[in-house]
Amino acid sequence: MRIAGAVRAAVAVAACGVLLTSCGSSDDGAKVAAKEDDAGTGQAKRAKAPATEDLKRIPDVGDRLQDKIPANAQQVVAVYGQGEDSAKSTVVLYTKSGGTWDMTRSWPAHNGKKGWTTDHRENDKRSPVGVFTLTDAGGVLADPGAKFPYTRSASMQAPHYWPKTHWHDFDYVIAIDYNRAKGTPPNDPNRPQGQAKGGSIWLHMDHGSGTSGCVSLSKPGMEYLLKNLDPRRHPVVVMGDKANLKA
Repeated sequence: MRIAGAVRAAVAVAACGVLLTSCGSSDDGAKVAAKEDDAGTGQAKRAKAPATEDLKRIPDVGDRLQDKIPANAQQVVAVYGQGEDSAKSTVVLYTKSGGTWDMTRSWPAHNGKKGWTTDHRENDKRSPVGVFTLTDAGGVLADPGAKFPYTRSASMQAPHYWPKTHWHDFDYVIAIDYNRAKGTPPNDPNRPQGQAKGGSIWLHMDHGSGTSGCVSLSKPGMEYLLKNLDPRRHPVVVMGDKANLKA
């Protein structure tokens, strides 16, 4: 299946911390995910680029999730997963101007190494499908100019028994408000829905393969989001695989 509409344009343009330092769990990272096949399709056809401005709604998101985007949200980070069992995705930032949306930026990304789920559980290595607010940020590095409340803490450092490729995963972090208390640092251990529902789902820096449930993208991408996502614009993330997004 192909990512349709404006998302195809985005593709063309273009884990988390008791110490809570592993996306969705407290013990991941000791093993390296199998190398992914990055081979292209070889498809030579060129389609006319779809519109990326003055969009009436977030592209390729069906009514079920579209209706969960708060009316006051003026920034949406859409995470388009390639497939239910795929760790590859694309992150697209949409910004609302008046009554329409513009595609602002896009980045290649990764999600849970086992894909996506509508019923996330602790250690299932899948990212939760849904619409979630974004309210808090932090990381090992100093605040790059984030508009969110930013907590710098060495406690977010990835353990050094993890592969070296993962050591900088949490240099920058934006907490996804799945099973967490808003207004707390990203690595706050409180899970309102209980431990079994998992938690510590973040946007963080990419290490080149799937995560334990978080969404990861490049350092420049994280810096851009930290500097541009604005609590006054009520940002949310809409995330999932293509089929669940469109449902």
